[in-house]
Amino acid sequence: MKVSVLGAGGWGTTLAILLHYNGHDVILWEYKKSYAKELIKKHVNSRYLPGVSIPKEMKISYDLGESTGDKNLIILAVPSQFLRSVVKKIDFSDIKNSILVSVSKGIEKGTLLTMTQMLKDVHPLLANDQIGVLSGPSHAEEVSRSIPTAVTAASEEPVTSKSIQAAFMNSYFRVYSSTDILGVELGGAFKNVIAIGAGIIDGAGFGDNTKAAIMTRGVSEISRLGSAMGAHPETFAGLSGMGDLIVTCMSKHSRNRYVGEQLGKGKKLKQILKSMEMVAEGVETSRSASQLAKKFDVETPITNEVYKILFEDKDPVKATTDLMTRDMKME
Repeated sequence: MKVSVLGAGGWGTTLAILLHYNGHDVILWEYKKSYAKELIKKHVNSRYLPGVSIPKEMKISYDLGESTGDKNLIILAVPSQFLRSVVKKIDFSDIKNSILVSVSKGIEKGTLLTMTQMLKDVHPLLANDQIGVLSGPSHAEEVSRSIPTAVTAASEEPVTSKSIQAAFMNSYFRVYSSTDILGVELGGAFKNVIAIGAGIIDGAGFGDNTKAAIMTRGVSEISRLGSAMGAHPETFAGLSGMGDLIVTCMSKHSRNRYVGEQLGKGKKLKQILKSMEMVAEGVETSRSASQLAKKFDVETPITNEVYKILFEDKDPVKATTDLMTRDMKME
């Protein structure tokens, strides 16, 4: 297959390398011309994926038209808040026969659209069988080193999800298929908010009991909101729900957990984000998730407290106490 990967961050680079070794004809697109030239020269993504070699046979480009024209599969690995600006620059004639696969985990600020909903908003002529998602517990730092990983490929059309599944699957990267594209997207986006909460628990010095409670009740919260939006509840018990939540809440590689940890230690959000090279999707997603919860009239106490810590400067210890002293509930 002719494959393009848009976005040369850690995850985009990792997937491009994986697809290359799976036998596909791959081109990796980097928006910044100077950094694309550095990647071409060094064949190492030292900024986002240090220590991992990019095959010299794999093409790297900063030309969007060259990167999207006449491709069977286009992987969208641009951070969610910047993806619309990239997609708007793509000529529909270049993608009218392509399958577009989002691997970005976020909800668009303002519109409250998932990434695939945003794709249809920009290019209404895209058919359902041209749109898919790949999501699950999959840190680039591990996948790039061939550490066994399992994820989910989803599309409303089973044939499309199975095509994506076949393109990515190999001996260390196992891919399951699903038709619940909304649930897979929402699980990947909402878990980042809970991961910030888990990081706050770490930074504030609480224990494993507290973190387990946040994670377990977080799954329940994600499932409630996702189901109200039309997703299948069982999806949130799978790889793109529970699986992704576990790894993002627990891993040293998790940018969202890191943001929460620093907040728990008393640092301010602007200071934390300024020190980071990569994007923590959960920051903006917490704002969108809070708005979606109000729109669909769903109770999301953890998301609400994370939002208040991020944007209203609420004390993390006070937020935790407020969660613990809420009215009694049945599980």
